Amino acid sequence: MDGDVQEYVDAIPARTRALFDRLHALVLEAYPSARVVLSYRMPTYVVGDRRLHVGAWKHGLSVYGWEHGRDAGFAARHPELDSGKGTLRLPLAAAAQLPDEELRALVAAALAP
Repeated sequence: MDGDVQEYVDAIPARTRALFDRLHALVLEAYPSARVVLSYRMPTYVVGDRRLHVGAWKHGLSVYGWEHGRDAGFAARHPELDSGKGTLRLPLAAAAQLPDEELRALVAAALAP
């Protein structure tokens, strides 16, 4: 991570940081060569021409930039987390109930070339 991204990540509150670290690890597991840059003032994973933005907030994460149909069915299985227009909201309580496989599939599909 570059310095700006690391600064953002370091400022994430501990409760939310654990979820961010979990998602970050899943992204790098699926795409070890993904670049992490700051875009729209949030960490953004870049794989080829695909982007996945992850914003941290007090009660969880928001994932932006994925396209409907490129989410491995995540939004269909979890419509309560889909706020539309390519945004998923992952409150801490809801994310705690999601197995890594659900998030792994979302990340893999969203960033697939």
